[in-house]
Amino acid sequence: MNKKEMIAKLAKHTGLSQTKASEVLNALFDAESGKGIIAVELDAGNKVTIPGFGTFGSKKRPARPGTNPANGKKISIAAKTYAYFKPGKTLRERVSK
Repeated sequence: MNKKEMIAKLAKHTGLSQTKASEVLNALFDAESGKGIIAVELDAGNKVTIPGFGTFGSKKRPARPGTNPANGKKISIAAKTYAYFKPGKTLRERVSK
């Protein structure tokens, strides 16, 4: 399912217009403009937990040494913060049926 299909299903399921459904999805998930609720919370270092569905969060990975696979030389891999999603128990159980 892509974003357009999700908007159509959300509009049909809730009775919203497709424009309003698009606004709702963008308000929650828009990471490009930096205004999506989930993206803003992750930027602030917070978790977003939706009971029964899962948790969005961010973790920090420290700098570490590595090896360039092309030439075998040692390199330094910079520290980075990355986003993760951990499915909730209800979603995990539903998918594993």
